[in-house]
Amino acid sequence: MAIITKIEQQKKNEDRVNIYVNDEFFTAIFKELVFTFNLKKGDEIDEKYLKSILSDEMYLKAKNKALNILSKADQAEKKIREKLSTDFEEDTINRVIEFLKKNNFINDNLLAQKIVNTNLNLNKCGKNRIKQNLYNKGLDESAINEAMSDIDSDAEFDNAMYLAKKRYERVKNEDKRKVYQKLSQHLAYKGFNYDIIKRVLNKLLNYDEYDI
Repeated sequence: MAIITKIEQQKKNEDRVNIYVNDEFFTAIFKELVFTFNLKKGDEIDEKYLKSILSDEMYLKAKNKALNILSKADQAEKKIREKLSTDFEEDTINRVIEFLKKNNFINDNLLAQKIVNTNLNLNKCGKNRIKQNLYNKGLDESAINEAMSDIDSDAEFDNAMYLAKKRYERVKNEDKRKVYQKLSQHLAYKGFNYDIIKRVLNKLLNYDEYDI
């Protein structure tokens, strides 16, 4: 015979409770489900049935939370898992992730490509900055590498030249050394590597760092 022996509020999350059956931990659920299913200490229960319906309820809540997060902005799988982990067990999160993938609510490869396109075409970033932005979004290594492999080197060079020309207008009246240094630092900050910076500045300024 299975009897609920304790319903205990969690210390770290006041919205959740731990349920004990026959003095052993049974499951953790949202407090409101205790009232929804009228669960009380001393109740005799069918463990398998109760576990099943409570699991389904937790899954629906986790799924709704994930969809609400995604309605505000696209997210990587890792970020969704992190945001659900404060309220839900791993089994529940895995079910939600499976649903999200199956219905194309999350797709790390597609998200990585969108970030690359935005960073490259709108923000005019270099590869180093783009790669860091992809990591910051929680994307996995394979998705990052695949998206990065599509970056055209000519497009990256054009972006660096565009930014260098724009910044040059602000510093062109300073001495050569300062101009070169400021443009170089600006391009490095935007994520361009040394080789591209050198090529761009040599072309724009008609001198390099060794001529100053």
